Amino acid sequence: MADYAKDVLVETQWVQEHLDDDSIRIVEVDENPALYAEAHIPGTIGFDWKADLQDPVRRDFLGADEFGELFGSRGISNEHTIVLYGDRNNWFAAYTYWYLKYYGHDKVLLMNGPREKWIGEDRPTTKDEPDHASAQFSARGPDDSIRARREEVLEQLDSKTRLVDVRSPQEFSGELISMAGYEQEGAQRAGHIPGAASVPWAQAVREDGSFKSAAELRELYGSKGVSTGDPVIAYCRIGERSAHTWFVLHELLGQDDVKNYDGSWTEWGSMVDVPIEKSV
Repeated sequence: MADYAKDVLVETQWVQEHLDDDSIRIVEVDENPALYAEAHIPGTIGFDWKADLQDPVRRDFLGADEFGELFGSRGISNEHTIVLYGDRNNWFAAYTYWYLKYYGHDKVLLMNGPREKWIGEDRPTTKDEPDHASAQFSARGPDDSIRARREEVLEQLDSKTRLVDVRSPQEFSGELISMAGYEQEGAQRAGHIPGAASVPWAQAVREDGSFKSAAELRELYGSKGVSTGDPVIAYCRIGERSAHTWFVLHELLGQDDVKNYDGSWTEWGSMVDVPIEKSV
């Protein structure tokens, strides 16, 4: 498909043709969790990214045991192929894809286009929730080769690793301290990590939310000085938009050394004595 490195995307028509395939579990993860109750693809399991996928106390995601219990309780086993989609160009769907890879589940695909694309094509929807029997899901890993932490980011500031800031230009320049409407997940300071390239995440998709071709994506990142051989750490505000960029670079373009810094600007911009730039 469009000369991508890995076969990790499925089109909306493919999803519709597999609605009754019991080897597949379709999962919706939206930035706005209320959308799932309004309408979703038939048979889809809905996850609330904050209530389900985040630790209720620490600012971190679930441990391996809790992650496995969550998926198993919704009827998802290690044998199932998980197809993910969501709103807002699939940003939290891509985050959940990265999350599943972090915990060793390889049978995972992303729908090539968000829920808006599915609905816009007048494909079937329902308000009914599936009634799957509980299953056994064991998380493996974690795979820290795809996750960056603050200490590593600090160590890489003067290395060959390319930092990619996928936030809006206004967040990158320091004009905004957080994404508009998300002040509760903002930071104490505005700006960007020194040396970071600004490549807003949504530039990787077309108007309907489907991904641009591999050639277009290589040109996009190459024009910002991010070549296919570079080690990359991507970051945003809380790690969801940068997980989308991780998906593009690691899964679609096949770059080996790509990490998502999910602490992102909410962490970096609030730490004491770390370097920050505001110049565009």
